[in-house]
Amino acid sequence: MSQLTTVDATFLHAENGTTHAHIAGLGIVDAGTCPGGRLTVPLVAELIRNRAHLAPRPLRQRLVQVPLGLDNPYWEDDPDFEPERHISEFGLPEPGTDRQLADLVAMLHEQPLDRSRPLWEMVLIQGLAGGLTAVYVKVHHAAIDGVMAAETLAALLDLSPEPRDLPADEAAPARAPGTASMLGTGLLRAATHPVRSAMSAARTAPYLDEIPGLSSIPGVGLVSSMVQGALRRPELPRAPRVSAPPTPFNHPIGRRRSVACGELPLAEIKEIRRALGGSVNDVVMALCATALRQWLDKRGDLPDRPLVAAVPVSLRRRADAAAEPGNQVSIMTAPLATHVPDPAERYTSVRRDMDVAKRRFTGSSGGWVRDMSELLPVPIAGAVTRLALQAAPAVSLRPVNLVISNVPGPQFPLYLCGAKVLGYYPISVITDVSGGLNITVFSYDGKVDVGIVACRDLVPDPSEIVDHLVDALDELKSLSRE
Repeated sequence: MSQLTTVDATFLHAENGTTHAHIAGLGIVDAGTCPGGRLTVPLVAELIRNRAHLAPRPLRQRLVQVPLGLDNPYWEDDPDFEPERHISEFGLPEPGTDRQLADLVAMLHEQPLDRSRPLWEMVLIQGLAGGLTAVYVKVHHAAIDGVMAAETLAALLDLSPEPRDLPADEAAPARAPGTASMLGTGLLRAATHPVRSAMSAARTAPYLDEIPGLSSIPGVGLVSSMVQGALRRPELPRAPRVSAPPTPFNHPIGRRRSVACGELPLAEIKEIRRALGGSVNDVVMALCATALRQWLDKRGDLPDRPLVAAVPVSLRRRADAAAEPGNQVSIMTAPLATHVPDPAERYTSVRRDMDVAKRRFTGSSGGWVRDMSELLPVPIAGAVTRLALQAAPAVSLRPVNLVISNVPGPQFPLYLCGAKVLGYYPISVITDVSGGLNITVFSYDGKVDVGIVACRDLVPDPSEIVDHLVDALDELKSLSRE
């Protein structure tokens, strides 16, 4: 039995008619080595039935609400869990193109998850060109973060077409506390909330200028420095005073989504890193800066100052994700030098800005997301969060332009029910506050797989951005060979 943390609960609170807080992945597999040469619902359901207990938060757990909304919900094993209820199958019409697949995935990503059941769904998509199969998997962010998602995949996937031997499930089913116990705990938490809230505010004060949007307010950086000095903490690099400029994807988002996927050779990205310096993530950020510059310039909407990117960062410090319950994630913000016309200067700017952001984040531990989520009492946190998200567009609140995430993955092939996984494209979250565009990349087996999700009303065809990423890679390759 475990309870949602305040960060977990925030992902539930953030959902409304246009925003859904689930994360997803699109795997492309060659089912030729599966039993019968086809990946089927019964085959995958049996796999999940046998391995669900190995996931950091088992795939069979559902939410249990606390009466009167007095406290955050609990997790418990669903007594009616049947994997088949979460898995469906769809066949693409001929010719099974990438565009047809992207449109279907966008439609699937628009749909909310059923909160009365374990918070995940899987769709097997047959009929892809070349006889391949796609596997779309969607999980609510309240249940899982990036590291836990990777461990869940590790539980379901194998290193060869032959399944490995796994330990049996010997644990008793997890159950939520009884009603009286939940109410008692909720009342106690409500009584002690003022103390916890004051402690959270005190922990946040030295790092106010790290919170997206606040760094652009005059005086916030000075306040943070003064508090750090008063607490005799080591002085951190000053967060740059940047504000997110207006772009076509920074308007209120609608219900519909658009999706695009692509891939880049990891070896070429590493070659650029060696030649120009920096890290693989610096190269990824520079590629995104160039691609977005081209996309915006093509439409006459290129701002004369940098975009502001939100970069999710894992806070997990243990190898075992289950040892640290709940989402352990924070956000690092950095300018993205889309306004710099020269490729060499743009790369240098991206490296410098990312270095400052990383040193600042490392020094502060990135705990502001957790601390901010604990400021409000649980009974009103949901209503206030939804109100704030709805009000953000009306007051032109734009703390960042978009989210860019880089997730390292295994550099060897994996197999699902004997089917070789050829690629895995992450599909994440967009909101009015974080922007109507999200670029997430996942390195796997010698490639960097790119997944882009956007509001269809704002970015109808994100495959243009994928094309610009390819152009950006060619530009950096030429620069690295000079």
